[in-house]
Amino acid sequence: MGEYDRGSTFELRCEVQQYAWGKIGSASEVARLSSSAHADFAVAEDEPYAELWMGAHPKAPSQILTPKTSLSLLEYIKKNPGVLGKKVNNVFKGELPFLLKVLSVNKSLSIQAHPNKSHAEKLFAERPDIYKDPNHKPEMAIALTPFEGMCGFRPLEEIQMFLKEVPEFRAVVGESEAENIMKCKPGDDYVAKALKSCFENVMKCNAEVRKENLSKLISRISAMDQESESFSKYSGELLLRLNSQFPGDVGCFVVYFLNHIILKPGEAMFLGANEPHAYLDGNCIECMACSDNVVRAGLTPKLIDVPTLCEMLNYQPATPKSKIFPSIQKKDDPYVKEYNPPVDDFAVQYISIPKGVSEYTIKAIDSASILLVFEGEGSANKSKPSGLDLRPGAVFFISADTDVAISLSETPFIAFRALCIL
Repeated sequence: MGEYDRGSTFELRCEVQQYAWGKIGSASEVARLSSSAHADFAVAEDEPYAELWMGAHPKAPSQILTPKTSLSLLEYIKKNPGVLGKKVNNVFKGELPFLLKVLSVNKSLSIQAHPNKSHAEKLFAERPDIYKDPNHKPEMAIALTPFEGMCGFRPLEEIQMFLKEVPEFRAVVGESEAENIMKCKPGDDYVAKALKSCFENVMKCNAEVRKENLSKLISRISAMDQESESFSKYSGELLLRLNSQFPGDVGCFVVYFLNHIILKPGEAMFLGANEPHAYLDGNCIECMACSDNVVRAGLTPKLIDVPTLCEMLNYQPATPKSKIFPSIQKKDDPYVKEYNPPVDDFAVQYISIPKGVSEYTIKAIDSASILLVFEGEGSANKSKPSGLDLRPGAVFFISADTDVAISLSETPFIAFRALCIL
């Protein structure tokens, strides 16, 4: 491979996904970063830019950016598995285990969850035409701007309040199921079973019954004073917004089941296997196992699989606060915070270097990593023939056990680094 032997660092050209839910034109962080990094990336102001994929997923592998070759990162790693690092190579059998993304969300993504590894393999074996990936897909979202989503089932008391005070919701849940869960107390062994019955009833509710009750609810909420306590209490703004995006969709009722969370920049959510969630609005960094495995059941024009989703979910109620995943300050580096979720596949480092620091070394680790420059300018490895230009949107692959010396301009520097910690 010559200039791309073990120990090297090189720039990547990464694919943009223009899904319909993406932010439009230059309002999209995906578009901003892509046009900043590449002069030939023209932003169409009437088109959506939803995701930037950075990694070696077969659906959209990043390309090594050099005039000498058109090799993809996927092909490169297959030919040079040693760049992954010894432990990563052994555990993940020669594959880069993570996929890094930037997401720019303009309207709700589907209500969804991701199967665990054994379930993913089972779904792939039984229905490969639908579930085309045998890998699990734990993922983490780190807010770049205020980032809005739904995640995990609400505390039991909140769901009980909605059943008591929102008759249209109670009608689609069903009287028997509603009565059962109203009798539950936090911590009861049968809460999860009762909650599952309620959720299943809503997701499988007769279409006419659902539409009639949702129409009543939308009319009633629309007539409320939007500054009133009741409008806020019954999630009026979110309900009306979701119904405007997906009129009549069963997912509109899910606002009364799932926690509504708005992350501040730098805050994160970790979504393990079977965690119900939906992204609603904002820009984030997302890192996940190298998979595209999703089970959907609402707020989407894509294929839904209600029985599979209902059967697999984690039905344990929890507070919104408990769904925020913390970062840890690295003791040996004042400029690095680390998000290290309870999976082997990935972690993310947030590198923030203040103005006035002109030289810095991105330290070698025993894992391949991918670095996205989010803010600031400079150069890397300037003493070597293969010097690299640092600018917002630039993406670099760093081989395992490789230091990267960078020189920075007189502005703050921010980057995100995806890696594997074993």
